[in-house]
Amino acid sequence: MFVYKWPAGKENNTGIVSEHSMCDVKGGGISSYAADPPAAGQSLTACLNQALKDVPKERHALTPLYLGATAGMRLLNLTDPQASNNVLGAVATTLKEYPFDFRGAKILSGEDEGVFGWVTTNYLLENFIKYGWIGQWVHPKKKTLGAMDLGGASTQITFETQEEIESPHSAMTLQLYGQTYKVYTHSFLCYGRDQVLKRLLSKVLKDARYALKVENPCWPRDYKRNFTIETIYDSPCTTAEKPTNYFPTAIVNMRGSGDSALCRQRMDSLFRFTGCTYKSCSFDGIFQPSVSGNFIAFSAFFYTVDFIQSVMKRRIAMPGDLEEAVVELCNSSWSELLQKAPGEEKRLPDYCATAVFIQLLLMKGYRFDERTFPDIAFQKKAGDTSIGWALGYMLNLTNMIPAEETSFWKGTKYSSWVGLILLFVAIILVALGTMFCVLRSSKGRGTV
Repeated sequence: MFVYKWPAGKENNTGIVSEHSMCDVKGGGISSYAADPPAAGQSLTACLNQALKDVPKERHALTPLYLGATAGMRLLNLTDPQASNNVLGAVATTLKEYPFDFRGAKILSGEDEGVFGWVTTNYLLENFIKYGWIGQWVHPKKKTLGAMDLGGASTQITFETQEEIESPHSAMTLQLYGQTYKVYTHSFLCYGRDQVLKRLLSKVLKDARYALKVENPCWPRDYKRNFTIETIYDSPCTTAEKPTNYFPTAIVNMRGSGDSALCRQRMDSLFRFTGCTYKSCSFDGIFQPSVSGNFIAFSAFFYTVDFIQSVMKRRIAMPGDLEEAVVELCNSSWSELLQKAPGEEKRLPDYCATAVFIQLLLMKGYRFDERTFPDIAFQKKAGDTSIGWALGYMLNLTNMIPAEETSFWKGTKYSSWVGLILLFVAIILVALGTMFCVLRSSKGRGTV
């Protein structure tokens, strides 16, 4: 949950928005409550109670409240539309119990998610419009940055391009602050971190002919875990590989082997790099123009690379750096990783798989290379505000990004600025004149 604020003294509902506070919702995403929809609403109450404190009481009724759902709910809506509606209804019921101006809960499309992340990134970095020192909004004439998001169920890439976008579904033309932007965007469902990990386990089981005792090359050596087979095949992303003789309660005994080369092979098999009907593709037959310009990679991109740099002490500046770090990470034993990061036991087993996936996605999928990889910045925030789709979504829904250019003013007008500057100059001149007189008088007394 994010709480945003912006100054009231502006025209045309335009201002620089900043993040006032945030709250991490405990538990899974709302899609994980398909069997118990009321629990989805209850999961939000702790953060909503925090919002009651963060937002001034006199502003409660005037503060718009939105809920945007992403790929987890898109998957649920594909497999069970009724369950999806029940979850959204339960969430809406909870949100309406609070004194805010609730304006709806909605499932975003993948393209919306990608574009809103791109808008957030460039808005925060003031690439669309900037507040000038003379008190006027100006266009900075800077190039926009591409945005790459890695969530739980999908991953998105969005960037401005001058190339022809052969796939109309991936083309968007945006009018922001009087400027036109031609943007390429695509969202890959089932390629988010959590779903990739499920698909990987499914691939490991399939390659082992669904044996219930199996080794996973992407888990650290000596790490082991037991789980029911239904936890792998409870997603539409893995249904196609469900074994013929399927017993949901069968227990899988899986142990890590820490083999970076074999892990890469298993992960590579999740992509399809053939069958492109366009001039150029990323993977799975999806059109993509050449990547160009600078990019920001956030969400799980950031957390994974940050782990490599802060815990593994590996600097990631070039593709070779990432390759070497992945090999070291994947060949590490469970005890070695625990010693380096004792507080991350929950996510620790999956860092290897996630790092291998990111390497393949960036280098082989999106086709970054030695020249373009250094243009990627792995970041969590821009300034004090989290990078993600939420801010772009809110800006769009509150009409805080106008379609056409207008005259933007904030605070002091231009004539007042000129008056203030002349006043400051006069004060400085008076101060210098006074200092000169004092020094001259002191010098005169010293020679008597």
